[in-house]
Amino acid sequence: QVQLVESGGGLVQPGGSLRLSCAASGFTFSIYAMSWYRQAPGKERELVASIASATGRVDYADSVKGRFTISRDNAKNTVYLQMNSLKPEDTAVYYCRAYYYPMGYWGKGTLVTVSS
Repeated sequence: QVQLVESGGGLVQPGGSLRLSCAASGFTFSIYAMSWYRQAPGKERELVASIASATGRVDYADSVKGRFTISRDNAKNTVYLQMNSLKPEDTAVYYCRAYYYPMGYWGKGTLVTVSS
């Protein structure tokens, strides 16, 4: 059974940091590209960051470049999103996605709220 379980969300003040984790099971994690998406209230889901499987190449949305860092630990079947200098506009549900053509899986999300 495929599972992606996100954790690490919560309430943080502007300028603060959070680290999200996504624990994967039920598939060969190391060959899948992994991504973090987010969806703010009333907005479409958007890609935040991605990390390739073989090369480890990373890509970021312009809105988070220099503040967020995606990483993966294939030994632990886990992908991370380190979020620094958080802003109120980062408030959203953050989702983990695994992709290896043509298969793709989603987690159920973790809520991040940035507010004073």
